[in-house]
Amino acid sequence: MQKVFTLGLNELSVLVASLKELINEDCIILLRGDLASGKTTFVKEYVKSIGIKEEVTSPTFLLQSIYAEKIFHYDVYNKSLEEFISLGLLEEFEKEGLHFVEWGDDKLEKILNEYGFKTMSINILKSNDKRQYTINA
Repeated sequence: MQKVFTLGLNELSVLVASLKELINEDCIILLRGDLASGKTTFVKEYVKSIGIKEEVTSPTFLLQSIYAEKIFHYDVYNKSLEEFISLGLLEEFEKEGLHFVEWGDDKLEKILNEYGFKTMSINILKSNDKRQYTINA
C-alpha cells in the first residue's frame, strides 16, 4: 500500500496521523531523503504527537537515540550496512516500540524483512517550501 502527501513542514501532523492509522504494533520505519529533507523533523513531530516531552535531535553522531523507552531513532548515514550489523544494532530492533531509521536503504530493508521484522518506508522529496512524503507499507 502506498500513500503520497505533499505538505509543508508546519503540516506534518497530517502525515503523523496517517502513519498512526497504519501502525498498530512494533514497526521499523525507514526514512529516506536527501540531506535536510526533514527526516529528523518528522521524528520530532511524531514524538511530540504522542506526548513525549524529550528533545529530539538527529542521532548522526550517536547512531541511536531512545525516547521514553519506546521510540528508537537511528541515523546510519555514516555507517555501512556491515558496520551497522557489526555494532549489534540488528538486535536493537527486537525491542518493543517504534524504530525510525534515517538513511535506511533497500539492503537494510531486505535484511529486516528476511528476519521477519515489520517494516515500512517513508521517502521524502524536498521542493521549495513543500515536501512530498511517500509512505510504502
